[in-house]
Amino acid sequence: MDFALTEEQSAIFDMAHDFGQEHIAPHARTWEAEGTIPKELWTKLAKLGFGGLYVSEDRGGSGLSRLDATLVFEALAQSCASVSAFLSIHNMCARMIDAYGTDALKDRLLPKALTMDTILSYCLTEPGSGSDAAALKTKATRDNAGYLLTGTKAFISGGGYSDAYIVMARTSDDGPKGISAIIVEDGAPGLSFGGLEDKMGWRSQPTRQVQMDSCPAPAENLLGHEGMGFTYAMAGLDGGRLNIAACSIGAAQSALDQTVAYMAERRAFGKSIDQFQGLQFRLADMEIALQSARTFLRQAAWKLDQGAPDATKFCAMAKKLCTETGSKVADQCLQLHGGYGYLADYGIEKIVRDLRVHQILEGTNEIMRVITARHMIQ
Repeated sequence: MDFALTEEQSAIFDMAHDFGQEHIAPHARTWEAEGTIPKELWTKLAKLGFGGLYVSEDRGGSGLSRLDATLVFEALAQSCASVSAFLSIHNMCARMIDAYGTDALKDRLLPKALTMDTILSYCLTEPGSGSDAAALKTKATRDNAGYLLTGTKAFISGGGYSDAYIVMARTSDDGPKGISAIIVEDGAPGLSFGGLEDKMGWRSQPTRQVQMDSCPAPAENLLGHEGMGFTYAMAGLDGGRLNIAACSIGAAQSALDQTVAYMAERRAFGKSIDQFQGLQFRLADMEIALQSARTFLRQAAWKLDQGAPDATKFCAMAKKLCTETGSKVADQCLQLHGGYGYLADYGIEKIVRDLRVHQILEGTNEIMRVITARHMIQ
């Protein structure tokens, strides 16, 4: 059993980290204030192969393992969790096209998705169906040319910003087996968007409702087979949960690193505050928690790569553990900064706000416990 990263994996992490520190970190607060991420950032990331991290190499992707991909998202999140998480969503969608799309669909969409000239968003959640995702009501009705979609998707990262949307829609009333995955491209008639959501965190990501009113999609935009969309969606979420866990670990690590540096400089009662044993204990507890969560995350990613029968359970457990650990560590880092931690200039309060949503999306942490328990007692 070897817990060390290979030279290639270390190089992947370092490349992503260095890119983030140069191209993302200096602008993160500005992008948050503006509520958007410049699209030229994505094409720069794509030149590193980050537009198709686990798209197969024969389709022009990087063909990385899920473990490799978590290294990318952890490293980028040390600059901005919001940017890193948005890249995760695009990659999940690109992988779904690669895995389930026809050759013609792959030929048409994947090349620009890999260069990130086409940005992809994922549309599952609706105003009335969050954790109960199979209760979605968006309908896709067959016509001579393909499908007409009608319904509303909520909390969509990239709504009104992305170039194509993978929409989970109901093609029959047969519960989860009646859901299909259909790609709706920007500019389609009947496609519109709600107002920009005013969020606590992830503020650089434009988030809107995606609204469809008899919105046409050609038949070739169906992913895989009718009725298999929910299965595809859940399979995609295993990897998505690993990625969001990695984003939490990366951002929390950044907060901890900044806190250690701050405590060495900040003086109280005649010495730097890192010399107080009580505060050293808190640093140690955070280090232990982060290292433990990171190790568990990489085990879960390894299981998904190996196709282990308990991979879904481990992805769920890793998501819960890492997102809660990340938020707790970030909150403690803010506390150790005192009043300065509450100021935007120090960057810690942004990390606290960005990480909070990680316990909600990609399946709430309550659902992660449901998944875990079901695997234990089945």
